[in-house]
Amino acid sequence: MTGRAFLLALILCPPALRADDKPIELGSRRELFVDKFLIDKLDGATLRMEQPRDEGIALKFDKPWEGPFCGYCTALRDGDEYRMYYRGSVGGKDGSPTEVTCVAFSKDGVAWTKPDLGLYEIHGTKANNVVLAGLPPFSHNFCPMIDTRPGVSKGERFKALAGIGKTGLVAFASADGLRWRKLRDESVITKGAFDSQNVPFWSDAEQCYLCYFRVYFDRTRRIARATSKDFLTWTPPVLMGYGDGPVEQLYTNQTHPYYRAPHLYVGVAARFMLGRQVLTAEQAKAIKVNPKYFHDCSDGVLITTRGGDRYDRTFPEGFLTPGIGLENWVSRTNYPALNVVPTGAAGMSLYANQNYGQPTSHLRRYSLRVDGFAAAVAPYAGGELVTKPFTFAGKELEINFATSAAGGIRVELQDASGKPLPGYALTDAVETIGNETDRVIRWKSGPDVAKLAGQPVRLRFAMKDARLFSFRFMN
Repeated sequence: MTGRAFLLALILCPPALRADDKPIELGSRRELFVDKFLIDKLDGATLRMEQPRDEGIALKFDKPWEGPFCGYCTALRDGDEYRMYYRGSVGGKDGSPTEVTCVAFSKDGVAWTKPDLGLYEIHGTKANNVVLAGLPPFSHNFCPMIDTRPGVSKGERFKALAGIGKTGLVAFASADGLRWRKLRDESVITKGAFDSQNVPFWSDAEQCYLCYFRVYFDRTRRIARATSKDFLTWTPPVLMGYGDGPVEQLYTNQTHPYYRAPHLYVGVAARFMLGRQVLTAEQAKAIKVNPKYFHDCSDGVLITTRGGDRYDRTFPEGFLTPGIGLENWVSRTNYPALNVVPTGAAGMSLYANQNYGQPTSHLRRYSLRVDGFAAAVAPYAGGELVTKPFTFAGKELEINFATSAAGGIRVELQDASGKPLPGYALTDAVETIGNETDRVIRWKSGPDVAKLAGQPVRLRFAMKDARLFSFRFMN
């Protein structure tokens, strides 16, 4: 075959997908635009990280057993109840006997109360919200989870990992999340720095327990992960890479399954800027910050992973950035809490420690729309996003989007080679206008795409003055 004939054959008969171009099996799961996993082409459109909205103080650390060094918070939603676990600390060496583990409750994730549990006598009273005390060093970074593994026993529905470098991580369990016991005295993970929050969860996507924790590598605070089938026996740690993203000092990782797309793990990590001092000594004295805690600054960055040993740092910029006021520019403030939780039908919340090392230390709440970590964005002039080939299950396509009054989105379904499918071309698409989290896409023939389920397709989003946060195919 001559070169010209071969070129003509390529044009008339596009090649079959190569083995490494095998269509992504999407099923009916929701996909967010926090990375480029599904994106084949952007033309005039860009990926843009959203900015959380400051909703004010959620919880003041003002009890005698709490204090300026409270931290390593974990937000859990348990049915209709929200819980916030955190370290109570007035100061001292990491893992000191004065550290305790506290809990607060909420009905909506917005207004929080501290219960009088009566479990431990602290400062001469049992009228406190302490769930673990007198067991150093484990209150330093006690990190609980709700175990969603099928078949887990009621007595172990809550689990936790805690420990520092000299002890390793020890496993705990509880039936109610208030009364805790060690699963065994020996540590279950032994190789790591462990001097910050060590994050466990059950992964439905990988069918195992995961733990993401801090290690030191090349004098840099890095993240490693280990896996387990039973929460007691863990694989050796694997260092997490960042692909093409920057390698920076990440103090905590806060990696967790996103509740609307649990195959996607999202982290709002504390980026620690060692030695990057903002305040003078006089300014630090004026806000009454501990003299050891104003020589650095920090913020929160967005990291994501779909399993394995690699994070995506699609957005190296600050996600949760310090606010106005010198109190926000001291060491170890702005450290995000673990887990993003739903707080309303269209919104979700994340939390962060603020005013660390100061008498005004507290936990602050920030809000986003659901799926709203980032978006594919098109300007008024318009832009397009085309996905890689994938297969799906379902009968309708649903998107989470927002447009201006002048903007809109049209969607085309293509075959794997990029050819518009009959009845689903851009000329067949009904323009989608508005601001909704669950709008069903329509064409002139209607919304039904069931006949295309299981075959390789692409999506082409043609957008004008619009943001696209996520999509999924529904049954």
